[in-house]
Amino acid sequence: MPYRLIYLGLALLGAAAIIFGFLFYKEGQPAEYPGALVSVHPAPGSMVPPQTVLEVVLPVGYKAQIWVDGWPITDFTFVDATGVHRWAPSPSNPNIQSWSNGTHRVRITWDTYAGLPDPGEYEWDFRVGG
Repeated sequence: MPYRLIYLGLALLGAAAIIFGFLFYKEGQPAEYPGALVSVHPAPGSMVPPQTVLEVVLPVGYKAQIWVDGWPITDFTFVDATGVHRWAPSPSNPNIQSWSNGTHRVRITWDTYAGLPDPGEYEWDFRVGG
């Protein structure tokens, strides 16, 4: 009979260890971006599906210019209230109709559109696999 209590205690201890592992697990290191840049998606060096949306987040009061594989992107969606810039390839785009498999390079430059200038730029690669 006491061995059943030992097994039960060990099982509960193992379950608790697994639960704590999931609760406190952190994947990788947080990304550090230059200047005013808050975040980008896809993350630098990541592999993403072909349906991925490009997203650049800057503080309110900043606006970005975006180039993908050397092509300027002018039809991105910009939400002024949040500083979020979003873009995805579409059949109506004259240069990039869809993400092709392989590596893509994104270059962004930004500056404030009111007040003192605070320019910056960032460039990164990601891969599309499909």
